[in-house]
Amino acid sequence: MEFARLLFPDFALIVVGFLLCRYTPLDRSVWEPVERLVYHVLFPLLLFQSIVRSPIDVGEASGLIGAGLVLGLSGIGLAYGLPRLPLVGRHIDRQDHAAAAQVAFRFNSFVALALAERLAGARGLQLIAVLIGFCVPLFNVAAVWPMARHAQGGFLAALLRNPLIIATMAGLAANLLGLSIPALVEPTVARMSGSSLALGLMAAGAGMQLRSLARSQLLSGWLLGVRHLALPLVAWALVRLFHLDATQASVLLAFAGLPTASSAYVLASRMGYNGAYVAGLVTLSTILGPLSLTLALGLLR
Repeated sequence: MEFARLLFPDFALIVVGFLLCRYTPLDRSVWEPVERLVYHVLFPLLLFQSIVRSPIDVGEASGLIGAGLVLGLSGIGLAYGLPRLPLVGRHIDRQDHAAAAQVAFRFNSFVALALAERLAGARGLQLIAVLIGFCVPLFNVAAVWPMARHAQGGFLAALLRNPLIIATMAGLAANLLGLSIPALVEPTVARMSGSSLALGLMAAGAGMQLRSLARSQLLSGWLLGVRHLALPLVAWALVRLFHLDATQASVLLAFAGLPTASSAYVLASRMGYNGAYVAGLVTLSTILGPLSLTLALGLLR
């Protein structure tokens, strides 16, 4: 029950975004620009500010970073191994699998940041920001690679232009160099970055769809099972393997139980795949998020 109360405010914002988009004049034409604003401006500001706020002990964070990367590689391996399994592999549509496999290991960064701050305050926000910085490049490569033959341009260039990666790398460099945000502009940056969480969560709700889930049920069940059941259990084992402290354990387990990235369907559509099917998986993952997060955080006990 305590974890349900902890998660309620953030997922309530997702529901508010869904209701506003479906039942008021504030439809997708309103929320798509909001999503772009958050993704390209407000969210990178939040990442940068979170990282430079206090000095990072690289040695202390190395265990969490290592555990996060192993967790990500586990999700990638489980997602892309499905077509090679005996008996079931031949029943998997390779096109749908290439587009949807990303659902199993990518994560909703808006929920990640909001939840980490709620769990562990400023330190939790800093740790999740560092984890995002190391995992986003890996996950983006793994998501794009199987669809690359449909890409209209080099995916390496797209990765290097990713605003989340740029903000994180800039924040890490500034932190290690001992730089900080000037006092004159810090309140403005804080207000802008603070608005990203509420707007991002509402935009995620506005993007939810439940169409096209009837197809590829075996694939859907496998990918959502990896995202919401297997990864929290793997994270629980990694907490012990890497001897993480209580705050790091909370951040890693929350990271493992997150719903998938709301932008997964945009990537699939942009690269010529079935975006509607992926959008359905994203929506169902968002609905399952409170359950998997409650499971993951319950493992702390």
